[in-house]
Amino acid sequence: ALYRADATPWVVGYSGGKDSSSVLQLVWSMLEDLPPEERLKTVHVISTDTLVENPIVSAWVRESHKKIREKAKSLYLPIEPHLLTPVVKDTFWVNLIGKGYPAPRHKLRWCTDRLKIRPSNTFVREVVSQYGEAIMLLGMRRAESSGRAHVMKQYEQRTVRDQLTPSGTLPNCLLFNPIEHWSNDDVWLFLMQRKNPWGHDNKQLLTMYR
Repeated sequence: ALYRADATPWVVGYSGGKDSSSVLQLVWSMLEDLPPEERLKTVHVISTDTLVENPIVSAWVRESHKKIREKAKSLYLPIEPHLLTPVVKDTFWVNLIGKGYPAPRHKLRWCTDRLKIRPSNTFVREVVSQYGEAIMLLGMRRAESSGRAHVMKQYEQRTVRDQLTPSGTLPNCLLFNPIEHWSNDDVWLFLMQRKNPWGHDNKQLLTMYR
């Protein structure tokens, strides 16, 4: 219903982890269930490679993107994957060695904004500038932590449309959290019982977490 409600493009944040994989599988299944003539708007799938990722995770995400692109094309699904990277001045080694930043730590997490958030925000702003608005789907869940539940409760109070809340940092961007009420067990049950539609092995994902 949300997909068919308007022409606003969707942007799915995909890290390759269990929560974002669940969201993307739900979106994929929804699109497959729709008649081809109703698959009218693009679903952009974005992942950010910080260039200092765990090599196993990095390879997993890159292979995911390759499979997503090939499978979506074969099924005529309007899904477009995008692998983003930080601009050179924001990369880890430029800041650590070139600018003399201290190594990131809990109270000084300068890397998160530069390496992950900025590339995603730049992409979303480009979509907004082209279409006037964007809807971003995230794998945020209340059960992740008390802090996350508190933040999501605040967002809920600002809901402007059914299930959609405005982003606090991106103008004309609305947020949608399809699995916000899922527990950890819900996520794994879903992934173990539903075959991954683009051909990745969800059991391998579970092994990575272990």
